[in-house]
Amino acid sequence: MVRRQHAQRHIFEMILPDGEKLWDPALRRIDEVLEDEALIDQVEEALRRRRPQSGVRGRPGTPVAVVLRMLVLKHLYQWSFEECEREVRGSLVYRAFCHIGCEAVPDDTTLIRVAQALGPEVLKAMLERLVEVARRRQVVRGRKLRVDTTGVETNIHHPTDSTLLQDGVRVLTRTLHKIRRVVGKLRFRDRTRSVSRRVFAIATESRKLGEEGQAGLKKLYRQLIGTTRAVVRQAARAVGQAQRRAKPLAPRRRQRVQGLCQQVKHMSALTRRVLEQTRARVLKGDTHHPGKVLSVFESHTEAIRKGKKVKPTEFGKLVKIQEAESQFITDYEVCAERVPDGELWEPSLERHQQLFGRPPHLATADAAFASAANERAATAREIKHVALPRRGRLSAARRAHQQQRWFRRALRWRTGCEGRISALKRRHGLSRCRYRGAAGMERWVGLGVLANNLLALARAPAPKSRMSSKR
Repeated sequence: MVRRQHAQRHIFEMILPDGEKLWDPALRRIDEVLEDEALIDQVEEALRRRRPQSGVRGRPGTPVAVVLRMLVLKHLYQWSFEECEREVRGSLVYRAFCHIGCEAVPDDTTLIRVAQALGPEVLKAMLERLVEVARRRQVVRGRKLRVDTTGVETNIHHPTDSTLLQDGVRVLTRTLHKIRRVVGKLRFRDRTRSVSRRVFAIATESRKLGEEGQAGLKKLYRQLIGTTRAVVRQAARAVGQAQRRAKPLAPRRRQRVQGLCQQVKHMSALTRRVLEQTRARVLKGDTHHPGKVLSVFESHTEAIRKGKKVKPTEFGKLVKIQEAESQFITDYEVCAERVPDGELWEPSLERHQQLFGRPPHLATADAAFASAANERAATAREIKHVALPRRGRLSAARRAHQQQRWFRRALRWRTGCEGRISALKRRHGLSRCRYRGAAGMERWVGLGVLANNLLALARAPAPKSRMSSKR
């Protein structure tokens, strides 16, 4: 059953009369923002949708306010779920911030299950509510807009064809062992050690140069491909055998076997794709094979090349970050597929119009967004200043346009977006997503953006009253 918050006296009132002095000023201001009833309502509605009657039946669950505040703390300080549980349990300030007081702190596993209820639509609605709060506090006015993209890595190892095949064989064999423990005797051969030896031999052979090294590498890959195909074939036969033997079992055990068989089918399909791309890339030399699989665990992973010297290729998802004044992020988007940056310009302008009810006075982005079509789209929306620097050789008129004072000032303000992305990666963990799946990536990025905005609201100066401005 869903509850909004615990009903009890504050722990500071009982133990520390002057406990308010222990609070960090920024955390106190974030606590005031999170008192907003609209934010709590959005989380409560998401938790009620977990089961058909979650709101009225069942034992009392973790209160909504506790869930929201613990997730904010987790992404504010880049903790794991275990660290979040331990820090909140051992700190009076964090207990007071999370509205827990003398109640029991939720386990990390409980927080993991509850957090999965917060989908991208809930996080986007919460971000929109924070934009309203920021406008009411005069932190943002929507007069400026800057857009940039970055790559958020998924939690995978560096992908190679041999290690991807090894992952597929290892997971298939491990799952078949689990099925065997439920249904009894199951015919299949464990080839994980043979595959591991082939992968090690490929890593050693790949250090050799010349045609001889390439010939030896292809020979080892053919052996690895043959072994992997045999594992996939025996997995298909074992699944049919397990389904037949699961019919006389108890319903719960039969359901367990069905779930494991679905895992085998899913991993077999991914392994077949890896086999196909390995044959194309290694044996046929086609390095641009479409639909490339970069991880059998995070199959939505894409290769992102941003031209960085230190890390030329990142493996994850492309994320758009859209900002207004005061380092406040007004919108984000986890791109389902890798798209050119220029295609994200017009949707950013439309989203800004929806949030603030008017176009910005200044809109800027880096050279990846620059094009004549994007400048015309911004001008058609009555944006007064559009600062999109062009690449390559410029005409005299374009050079004079980009040397105007307002244009150069806009570009200097645009570089702050690089610092905001750096802070998101360094402070809130957007360098690498620790949640699983595409939904986990949306949740990781959304909670990191919310933590950034709460900190921006906490550090913003108090709005000046009209009387003080007249004086």
